[in-house]
Amino acid sequence: HMKAVRLQKSSFCLTGRLIKKFIPLGICSFLSQISLVAAMAAIQNMILKYGALDAIFSQAEYAQIPMAVLGIVMKFFQIVISIAVGMAAGCIPIVGYNIGAGRKDRAKSLFTHLLIGEAVVGAMALLIVEFLPLQLISIFGAANESIYYTEFAVKSFRVYLCMTIFACVNKGAFIYLQAMGKAFSSTMLSMVREVVFGVGFAILLPVFFGMDGVLYSMPVSDILTFVISTIVIMRTYKELATK
Repeated sequence: HMKAVRLQKSSFCLTGRLIKKFIPLGICSFLSQISLVAAMAAIQNMILKYGALDAIFSQAEYAQIPMAVLGIVMKFFQIVISIAVGMAAGCIPIVGYNIGAGRKDRAKSLFTHLLIGEAVVGAMALLIVEFLPLQLISIFGAANESIYYTEFAVKSFRVYLCMTIFACVNKGAFIYLQAMGKAFSSTMLSMVREVVFGVGFAILLPVFFGMDGVLYSMPVSDILTFVISTIVIMRTYKELATK
């Protein structure tokens, strides 16, 4: 309540104690975005490299298909993950308030509801990409494209985004950790997902599976990240259970 707040001139001055608290939160978001850029750059370069070696997409008339399809798939994923991020970001002030008030039970309950909500969003997206890929493609004006375009687009949606549930839950967990002040843990998990797994598998898997390996890199990264996230989630629950 504003009546309980007494603002003074010193309230608007930066102090080292406060800077040390909020700088890590900003760095967390910065590094997360940079690592995401690195992962996307690796995926796009591998698509170009192994697309040129494909029997169909090496032909000049079909050479643009892999990158065009990847753009569509990533645009849909961006919409889904934005919803997941929005849900988690909305919890940030609530988490801080309840933990500050000593109500860890409420923070724990909110964490549970957040993870369930993220899983539901991911499940809905999964149903769409698995059962309605043609309808998604048509939204982006693919009605007059070749059969190779359609086949690759359907395959990309179904393979690349098959672990969307894990991706949404992972993102929710990362942001919740940040809300709890665990910027280091959140940053490390995000960088492991995008740099170690995202870039690593995007480069490694195509060596064995060709261009399909690029598509496999996303679900494999999400699965392995979820394994690590599960450990962190369980520890978070234990921490919130203590009084």
